[in-house]
Amino acid sequence: MESSSAPRVGATLGLCLLSACVAPSDDAGLAATDSAAEAASHDEPAFEVWAVDQSDTSGLSYGGTVYIYSGSSLMGKTGVGPVPAEVIDLGAQTSALCLEQTGERPVRPHMIFFNAEHTHAVLSFVASGHVAIFDAAARAPVACLRTSAGVDGARQAHAAVPAPDGSYILVANQNGKRLERIATDYAAGTFAWEPAATLDLATCVTPSGDPCQFPQIRPDNAPICPIIDATGAHSFITLRGGGLLVVDAAATPMQIVGEYDAATVHGNGCGGVEAGGSMFINSGGATPANLDQFDVYRFPLTGYGPENPANTPAPEVVFADGSPDRDAHGTALVKGHAVWVLDRNQGVAEVFDVATSAHVNTVDLKGTYSSDPAPDLMDVSPSGHRIFVTLRGPTPLSGDPHASMGSTPGVGVIHVTQGGRSGKLKAIVPITNLDAGGVERADPHGIRVRRL
Repeated sequence: MESSSAPRVGATLGLCLLSACVAPSDDAGLAATDSAAEAASHDEPAFEVWAVDQSDTSGLSYGGTVYIYSGSSLMGKTGVGPVPAEVIDLGAQTSALCLEQTGERPVRPHMIFFNAEHTHAVLSFVASGHVAIFDAAARAPVACLRTSAGVDGARQAHAAVPAPDGSYILVANQNGKRLERIATDYAAGTFAWEPAATLDLATCVTPSGDPCQFPQIRPDNAPICPIIDATGAHSFITLRGGGLLVVDAAATPMQIVGEYDAATVHGNGCGGVEAGGSMFINSGGATPANLDQFDVYRFPLTGYGPENPANTPAPEVVFADGSPDRDAHGTALVKGHAVWVLDRNQGVAEVFDVATSAHVNTVDLKGTYSSDPAPDLMDVSPSGHRIFVTLRGPTPLSGDPHASMGSTPGVGVIHVTQGGRSGKLKAIVPITNLDAGGVERADPHGIRVRRL
């Protein structure tokens, strides 16, 4: 077990309190609902928040840190004093386990997810291609695996997402341009690669007969984020260069059942959430080839099959903005009927109504306490009263600095209002990792809520 209640060198775990929240609602019914929800927040189901700092363990060229906060400490109406965190130093036991099981140390922890029962955490390391699996209650790693080498010997693990039924983890090997699968049995504690399942996105052929990767169709098939529907029937795979593939991830090998080109779905999406019988998926910027983009699409959950022509069934374009300084990223469903999509560049969240797909609000997260929050990923408390969001640092380790650079690295706490249609940044839990020269290296990225 490598958890401790003491921060690593340079870590600050206090809470920066913001002004009290006032629900900016023009709807008396929603305002009343907000008041009732706030009054009931003390009855919030028990949970904790896990946030991942990508920066190396102090003094090392590998590792990183996971901060774990009790949910109750983040739920106060106006903040609740210093917020202690348990700390998992990934440069310690996790690094040692990965070295033992793969021959290499893990570098740059990036995204984190929990299995359906929330007994285990799955952490991907984007620079080295490792996937570490943790016993969440013990705060201890139980397995470490590494992706295979793909294009030009490259390998990464940008995201590793557990299947709803607990039978596998779907891994986006970004620069290796492969979709890979890990067989999982959490109760037995067994985890193993399934090489026969691998889908090589650089060399495969789609059901229509087109190359998976080809200029003007899907020019750069680095997989970014696998988004699995609640049934496990379909996995939506966003691609760096544009286009999208819908995959039967349980098949061996994995099978493409839906193909979309770059003209239909823009590139670099890294956010998706199932709501209202659809899958909402974004596309973003922050790559040298496409700095600025903010799109939101709505895909059906049925109607896929290898007999379909390309771009079928057609997604609904919910929102599209390719103007300068836009970058869609993390996505969340709030109170069951509002989809939030963050913009790292603008420091805002765009909010969409699930029933109508209408854009209903722009929530500005900038203010006195952060002029440049660079909100990245987010998750929601069990009741939906709070949203927790990672705020990037001044030395970003992933994504183009044009969009990913922020001034207040930490975890932002958003008080949800208007029944999920609005909110206000009410607190920032700072995360810091100063190097020997006094440079702030902290760069929070992955974040998830764990139900207890």
